[in-house]
Amino acid sequence: MIQAVIRRRSPFALISSRLVAFLAVLGPGFITANVDNDPGGILTYSQAGAQFGYQLLWTLIPVTIGLIVVQEMAARMGAVTGKGLSDLIREEFGLRATFFTMVVLGLADFGNIISEFAGLASGMGIFGVSKYIVVPLGAALVWVLIVRGRYKPVERILVLASLVYFAYPVSAFLAKPDWNLALKQTVIPTLSSDPAYLVVIVGLIGTTITPWMQFYLQASVVEKGVDTRHYGLCRLDVIMGCVVTDVIAFFIVVSCGATIYHSNHPEITDVAQAAVALKPFAGKFASLLFAVGLINASLMSAAILPLATSYNVCEGLGFESGVDKRFSEAPIFYWLYTLLIGGGAGIVLIPHLPLLKFILYSQVANGILIPFVLVYMLLLVNRPRLMGSFKNKRWQNGVAWGTAVTMIVLTGAWVYTSIGE
Repeated sequence: MIQAVIRRRSPFALISSRLVAFLAVLGPGFITANVDNDPGGILTYSQAGAQFGYQLLWTLIPVTIGLIVVQEMAARMGAVTGKGLSDLIREEFGLRATFFTMVVLGLADFGNIISEFAGLASGMGIFGVSKYIVVPLGAALVWVLIVRGRYKPVERILVLASLVYFAYPVSAFLAKPDWNLALKQTVIPTLSSDPAYLVVIVGLIGTTITPWMQFYLQASVVEKGVDTRHYGLCRLDVIMGCVVTDVIAFFIVVSCGATIYHSNHPEITDVAQAAVALKPFAGKFASLLFAVGLINASLMSAAILPLATSYNVCEGLGFESGVDKRFSEAPIFYWLYTLLIGGGAGIVLIPHLPLLKFILYSQVANGILIPFVLVYMLLLVNRPRLMGSFKNKRWQNGVAWGTAVTMIVLTGAWVYTSIGE
């Protein structure tokens, strides 16, 4: 009788245990991928929809595959080696290579941090709140969250904040798009010889797969304590995060493609313009949701990007790092985080500063660094001494190197076109 009850309950118990185990490792992949939809990313997706309608939706499928490939390698290296990416680069390639990645990533991230606070200022500006109020408050909020918090509570808050991105699907439905056309152009590529079309394609890829993501994801996998026993569930977390973030990107493109594309002013130079431009076509509520998504994205990115830089520098130089450590235990880590937050917010408060140039040059720096990061990762993940049986299989190398070569060619074109503008 007891055995029969156990047998009847075992499927539920098995599912429950699996769910509990998955929730235990949920976080690094989901958060990293969603933070990638920062103000710069939202601006790029909005511009793609505003300028070309649904024509660029097909790019999201190969971009998602590439993102999954790259993120999975970073998470796997963290789980197997128990070390961050900067740690491994320093140990395997020397201090010179580490110093190069630290400097370029630091400059790129600082430009991105400025753009996050600029996005916060733009988003709250829609509601009539001055940047001189909201930027210092936002900087103080993210500083307290990270410096005074601990890893698990901070991670839960960031996971919940990631759910706010679902404001974009609601906004897209309120825009009443042509779903048949949108879905058709998602699976059937639309090719064009227009140079602006290529620039936007390169921008979409460049804003989706960025260097900071690999450093932050691998460091957070290590700090969370994920090892090879739990890696299967961690990989599911990574894949789910990548899919969700590009589904959100899909709805951002659809929102702007259904509305702004049909207006007389499809050019977007400020991410808040997309939220404002939705109002006449999709209504006040759709515009409000778009703005709320922007503000949430700005705050999340402002919290995470300085962390990625702090992890990178401290791992590379051998200093203590980690959100679970107190200020006195990792002073370099937290002082660097503080300086990045304060510096990024302070620059946004300078009157008449050309913030778009900061955003542009930070993206160029990302474009310069990502090929190096991808090659380093592929060399590391194929070393049996480091990865053992978890090194890349032949088919994984084929997909990964194909992704790397594509990224190198396209980011090279992106950097070239960006510098030439």
